[in-house]
Amino acid sequence: MRTFFGLFAIFLLSGCSMAPDKPQKINGVSFVSSRDTINATHIDPVVNIHANYASIMPFGFVRSVDHHEINYNRQRQWYGERRDGVRQYIKSLKARGIKIMLKPQLWVGGVFTGQIKMNDEAAWEQFENSYSSYILEYAALAEEVKADIFCIGTELESFIDHRPDYWKRLITDIKKVYKGKLTYAANWNEYDRTPFWNELDYVGIDAYFPVSDLKTPKLEDCKLGWLKHKDTIHAFSKKHNKPILFTEYGYRSVDFAGKQPWRSDRDMDQVNFEAQNNTTQALLETFWDEEWFVGGFVWKWFHNHERSGGENDSQFTPQNKPTEAILKEWYSKY
Repeated sequence: MRTFFGLFAIFLLSGCSMAPDKPQKINGVSFVSSRDTINATHIDPVVNIHANYASIMPFGFVRSVDHHEINYNRQRQWYGERRDGVRQYIKSLKARGIKIMLKPQLWVGGVFTGQIKMNDEAAWEQFENSYSSYILEYAALAEEVKADIFCIGTELESFIDHRPDYWKRLITDIKKVYKGKLTYAANWNEYDRTPFWNELDYVGIDAYFPVSDLKTPKLEDCKLGWLKHKDTIHAFSKKHNKPILFTEYGYRSVDFAGKQPWRSDRDMDQVNFEAQNNTTQALLETFWDEEWFVGGFVWKWFHNHERSGGENDSQFTPQNKPTEAILKEWYSKY
């Protein structure tokens, strides 16, 4: 009995000195579709950085911002963008313990999707019917494969501004076929006027907020640049009583990475790893410890890890760059 109480006292004392475990976050990667099937070789690097979620993105293609038909699940598309490929990707990732956000999204001939706007009522109705078919097909697939989160759209601000009633009906229809968690990927300057957050589980934000105008910002420059954005995001979370999810986040390994983080111009090609490191580290330090923040999906992650990113790459991926180690260290804490 004396031994038991001695061990119990040691347990209490050691427990009192230990910090409470940090809650698990969504440590996500935006997993880019390819022409091929995927296997453990492609998934090992995801597991190795302690990611626990992957965003799978079957694209639908629109000819122009005023064209009313969405082309999707076509044989001409890459395997990973089609229904059969999406199912194979999800099955393979889940087998390795990676949870899934299914995030169908549109591509409009190199033009920002937020500019989609039809010219008359008939065109709007045709486009809405096409979008509903697209989204509901993947919502049904999300239910079939038990995806953990379903994202109902990505950066469609003009579509939402002009047709809010349609979106409320769409969400009702989605809930009839998919029973998991729902979000929408609002652009960083759109989320505060998106009208249907109360119908979803997470406030989803593609977090390309400007944080520094400097060519190579220091970590503290970037953290200072986040202050006003963070306060506004937190207040919005409290207002709607919804947690915040960064449906996309990330920075290019390029000069001025924190100035306009959404830019993907090919003429921005001056490689700058320090800028990517500091902007990424600042975002992780600013948000990952907050209770009202559930995590996010880094943009973006390619299946062929050994050939992705690297020392000459100025694009978003952290693969085979110093930022990958930062991401791995941070994700390992949660």
